[in-house]
Amino acid sequence: MEQVNRPPITVSSINFDRLSWIATAGVHSHHDAVAAMLADELGRADVVAPDAIRPDVVTMHSKVEYQDDVTGQTRRITVVYPDEEDLDAGRVSVLTHIGAAVIGLSEGQSIEWQSPKGGWRGLTVLRVHFQPERMAALSA
Repeated sequence: MEQVNRPPITVSSINFDRLSWIATAGVHSHHDAVAAMLADELGRADVVAPDAIRPDVVTMHSKVEYQDDVTGQTRRITVVYPDEEDLDAGRVSVLTHIGAAVIGLSEGQSIEWQSPKGGWRGLTVLRVHFQPERMAALSA
């Protein structure tokens, strides 16, 4: 999947290890295109210790508000692992295009990608309302 706008991203070492495993497993499943996108994103990520993650970076279980750059719509989601997905509750799997796109972005960053149907998609992270990664590291 071709990507045009690829801003720098940051991922904690804990998220990196688990997401790498998920991306590798997903390549051999019906999530192959999204898993490849996630693997590509992880391959260019700056991997840091959990306590070095800034609070404005999207990590797993972050509550994030983003704008769809194609439709202009704003949406709030929580980025979760595939087995935790619940779209009615706004819990979006990292093995979806939106989930794979937002992981590691910080507030104000935008990303674009080509969808499997050939159209272009893009989003901009407006705000990270809650980010548990750093909170957990600081309380440990």
